[in-house]
Amino acid sequence: MKPSGDAAVAVVGAGPYGLSVAAHLQARKVPYRIFGEPMEGWRSHMPREMYLKSSPFASSISAPAPGHGLGEFRVQEGRHPGREREPVPLSEFVRYGLWFQHTCVPELERTAVRRVDRPHRDRFLLTLDDGEEFAARAVVVATGVTPYAYVPHELTGLREHGLVSHTADHTDLSAFAGRRVVVLGGGQSALETSALLHEAGAQPTVIARTRPSFGPPPEADTARDRPLHARLLWPEAAMGTGWPLVLCSRGPAAIRHLPARIRAHVLRTVLGPSGAWWLRERVQGRVPVLSDRSLRSAARANGGVRLEVQNPGGDLESLYADHVIAGTGYLVDTDRVELLSPQLRRSVRKRVAEPPRLAGAPELSADFQASVPGLYFAGLAAAATFGPLLRFVCGTGFTARRISASLAAVDASWGPGVPAS
Repeated sequence: MKPSGDAAVAVVGAGPYGLSVAAHLQARKVPYRIFGEPMEGWRSHMPREMYLKSSPFASSISAPAPGHGLGEFRVQEGRHPGREREPVPLSEFVRYGLWFQHTCVPELERTAVRRVDRPHRDRFLLTLDDGEEFAARAVVVATGVTPYAYVPHELTGLREHGLVSHTADHTDLSAFAGRRVVVLGGGQSALETSALLHEAGAQPTVIARTRPSFGPPPEADTARDRPLHARLLWPEAAMGTGWPLVLCSRGPAAIRHLPARIRAHVLRTVLGPSGAWWLRERVQGRVPVLSDRSLRSAARANGGVRLEVQNPGGDLESLYADHVIAGTGYLVDTDRVELLSPQLRRSVRKRVAEPPRLAGAPELSADFQASVPGLYFAGLAAAATFGPLLRFVCGTGFTARRISASLAAVDASWGPGVPAS
C-alpha cells in the first residue's frame, strides 16, 4: 500500500544513495517515505552505451543484509557473478538498481518532491508534484549529481543557442553523427563521451588542461588471485588497490577532521580526473586530444562555435566546432538544489573556508547532518566532507549506516505520536 500522510523521515531521491538509505532505515524500523523515479539520473542523464568507471567489486548498492549486491543480481539473471576485468555496462547497472529497489525498497513513491520548506523548528513541509503536502521530522537529500553539473562560465552564454551542453544532458550521442564536436575536459566523462562520439560517426576533439591518463587494468579477476606480495604492498579496497585507496575507502570519518587544504588535495588527487583502463584503446589514436590547453573564450561563429584556447607556449589558438560538450564534472553548491526553498538554502551553512570548487558544499556533521537540524545530504554533496569515497556507489554503505543510525537514535527520542510509514 502506498504510504500517505506525515512521516518521521522523507528521503528525496531514488538513486543508489537514496535507495540504500531507505533500505537501512527500514531495517532499523524508522518510519519513512521515499520519493523519485528509481535510477532516474542514471537512466536520463548518461549515455546508454557507457560503462561504469568503478569495477564490479565496487558497484554494489549497500543493503542492511547480504544477498543484494551486483553479483547476486547477476546470478538472479542466470549469469556469472562477474570478474574485475569486465566493466559494468550502464544498462546492466540500471537493471540492478531497479531490482534492488523492487527487492529492498518496494514502497518507493514514484513522484517528485517539488519543494521542501521548514516553517517550524521541529519539522519540514514537503510538497509533491501531485499536490500533496505533508510534514516530516527529517529530510535526506539524495538527489544525485545532476543539479551540480558544471559548465565553465566562458560557455554558459551559448547554452541558450543550443551550441553547448554538458555530458549529463545526453543519453544518445548518435545525433552528432557527421558533426564537429569539441569535448572539454580530461576525466572519465569527457574521454568516454569522446569515444562514444567517435563510434557514433561524429568528429570529436578533446581539449584538456592536462595530459589525459588512464588507469592500469586489474592484476587479476578476483582479489584472491593476486600474488601475496602484491596484496601486502598494494592491498585491496572498495575503491581499488593501494594504500591511498585503502585509507580513503576505510577512513572517510577521519578525512572529515583533516585541514581543508589537505582534504581538498585528497579529493582532487585520489582517483582524480583520468580514464578507465578499458577506455585507452578507444581514445588513443582515434580521437584528437589537445592537452595542456586552457579555454579563454567562446563565441558564436557561422552557425557554430569559435573557441580560443591557450596552448603550452602561451599563444592563443582558434578552434571551430558545431557543438561543445562540457565534460567538466560537477560543482557542488547547495544553492543549486532548487527543491529546497530559498529560505532553507540560505540556512544551510556552507564550507566557505574551502577552496573555490568546494566552497558551495554543505558543512556536515559526522552523521551527514547539515547546520539545519534534521536535514541530511548524501552522495556527492558529502564528498567535500568525507572524501572521494562519496563520489562512487561503494560509498553507499558508509553513508546509509551513518544516516540511519543517527535517525534511529533521534526517532527514539521523538516518542509517541510520530506517524508511521
